[in-house]
Amino acid sequence: MVTVRRSNERGLADHGWLRSFHSFSFADYHDPRWMGFSALRVINEDRVAPGAGFGTHGHRDMEIISYVLDGELAHKDSMGNGSVIRPGDVQRMSAGTGVRHSEFNHATDATTHFLQIWIEPTRTGIAPSYEEKHFAAHDKRARLRLVASPDGAEGSVTVHQDARLYVGLFDADEQADHVFASNRHGYLHVARGEIVANGTHLRAGDALLLQNEVNLTLRDGRGAEVLLFDLP
Repeated sequence: MVTVRRSNERGLADHGWLRSFHSFSFADYHDPRWMGFSALRVINEDRVAPGAGFGTHGHRDMEIISYVLDGELAHKDSMGNGSVIRPGDVQRMSAGTGVRHSEFNHATDATTHFLQIWIEPTRTGIAPSYEEKHFAAHDKRARLRLVASPDGAEGSVTVHQDARLYVGLFDADEQADHVFASNRHGYLHVARGEIVANGTHLRAGDALLLQNEVNLTLRDGRGAEVLLFDLP
């Protein structure tokens, strides 16, 4: 079964300093049809204005991944971590028993554009932890590069769920295929550009949901950057 979710069908929250599109129900946006997909609970496409950000706030029992598309995002948390993530960085924070953090765009003249992703863990009450890795553009070109997995395979960050996240960049005749194991689900999110996925033309913000499908084929990209979740 294949389902297409178009960009303009997502929820939108515009707070002035933050413009956020919600793929799934989040905060004031609620749609019982879109409460998540398998273990994937949140994909928020956020644009944070210069000099603005999220003040210190708490999370628990969630795997939180941040993926920057443009600009920079400063992170500080109650575990003592402090860093600035940029395009190509994948940041994973396991909230576990509880963690507090802040995220801020310190630039005076540039908007930060990033994806905030939440994945439900296989078990609750784990110790909070943090991890950050960089994946160069050439390593994602014309392929699906594994960036998050349950076992840290291929140098990916580790998530506490049987879920794998791949990122790829595609232009022109570049093509990639992904084969799903039995009883797996796939969620493809187009972060920017355009691409054809299993014969469906997708634009930035669109998503393709695959249930009990064997293959995914990506082709005919135009400045495309995509995220593929292989889920239980």
